[in-house]
Amino acid sequence: MSSTGRKIKVLIAKPGLDGHDRGAKVVARALRDAGMEVIYTGLRQTPEQIVETAIQEDVDVVGLSILSGAHMTLLPRVVQLLREKGMDDVLVIAGGIIPTDDVPKLKEAGIAEVFGPGTPLKTIIEFIKKNVKGKR
Repeated sequence: MSSTGRKIKVLIAKPGLDGHDRGAKVVARALRDAGMEVIYTGLRQTPEQIVETAIQEDVDVVGLSILSGAHMTLLPRVVQLLREKGMDDVLVIAGGIIPTDDVPKLKEAGIAEVFGPGTPLKTIIEFIKKNVKGKR
């Protein structure tokens, strides 16, 4: 729950051509179990599709899961499109296989946090609860 007592709404998305979504599904289930409302977009989403879904669903958080190596292109593009659409209050997080050298650059581009393999689910849940800016 957010500070206003409404469920935090999270969009979990798989940008790019990545065909593996087990981790995204595990995170989505953990967030649901923690009381959040979760929308999962499925595989092979473009940044434009992700942002359109985020707008339609009026989400508080966009969680991007990527393993394909295209993170430096796709993730900043999602943030850019969200900002262009006036969704500055949306918390954007990422997970997957992302080299540690790229994390500072992604944070500069607007990704609030990057969660690598083995991150405890509780850590992700607590980060979202602490950092969601929530209009809810």
